[in-house]
Amino acid sequence: MTVPDYQSLMPPLLKILSDGREHSLAEVIEILAQQFALTDDDKKELLPSGRQAKFDNRVGWARTYLKKAGLLESTGRGEFRITKRGFEVLEGHPADINTKFLKQFPEFLEFQKASRQGGKQDQGVEEREQTPEEVLESSYQDLRRELARELLERIKNCSPRFFEKLVVDLLVAMGYGGSRKDAGQAVGQSGDGGIDGIIKEDKLGLDVVYIQAKRWEGNVGRPIVQTFAGSLEGQKARKGVLITTSRFSQEAKEYVNKIEKKIVLIDGEQLAQLMIDHNIGVTEVASYTVKRVDSDYFSGEQ
Repeated sequence: MTVPDYQSLMPPLLKILSDGREHSLAEVIEILAQQFALTDDDKKELLPSGRQAKFDNRVGWARTYLKKAGLLESTGRGEFRITKRGFEVLEGHPADINTKFLKQFPEFLEFQKASRQGGKQDQGVEEREQTPEEVLESSYQDLRRELARELLERIKNCSPRFFEKLVVDLLVAMGYGGSRKDAGQAVGQSGDGGIDGIIKEDKLGLDVVYIQAKRWEGNVGRPIVQTFAGSLEGQKARKGVLITTSRFSQEAKEYVNKIEKKIVLIDGEQLAQLMIDHNIGVTEVASYTVKRVDSDYFSGEQ
């Protein structure tokens, strides 16, 4: 089942708390997961950042909006419960409880007003299915995809020599090659049967990785990968990295999974993403840190 959006979680969440007891977020997350018949994979589905489960995040924001509207209240012990207003809402049997419904409460309108300050709000709160974290991360991923596209365009237009340098810089940033000087001397020195360079796998040089890096235009098919594998065999090598600015065919990907040697295929999209991750050819414009309450800090409150 698809993970429900946070507005769909508001009515059942309020209903759970209609027993008047205090509940923890972890407790209601488990109850709601059972009510929506979520599978283990559903519950493990992560936000784009990979730092939090999507379902947990949405339950948390459903709780936040209900609290902002005065339907729930925190108890000061990391738990929360329904308020008198929350009981009154349930007794009224509303057709739905969502952000549009919550706008009747002054506290929620004040919260909504504060959320709009400092920037233009797109679509309005009641029309949005994503939580604030999801909106932020979705925007971040859009910016990242556009940056990757621009990087790849630049790479395709650079000289072969510069592309070789770029590959060295990236591999060193990823922890390969020992020193920058050692890596620079290794890459581009072989030129033997489809091998463009050799680089240390670690700083001590306990093993080496053979590299082929080319700016192909069309898809790289199995024959090119197979030739590279043959070159590794000629060198009695066990590991190789094949880098292209284009894409690999499905046959090429299937081939490397069948052979004994370990060959990693890096296409243009992955190359650009790795450059972003390791700050090669990019510069930081802005940084945002998202924080949450540290429940452990308040656990000893008397």
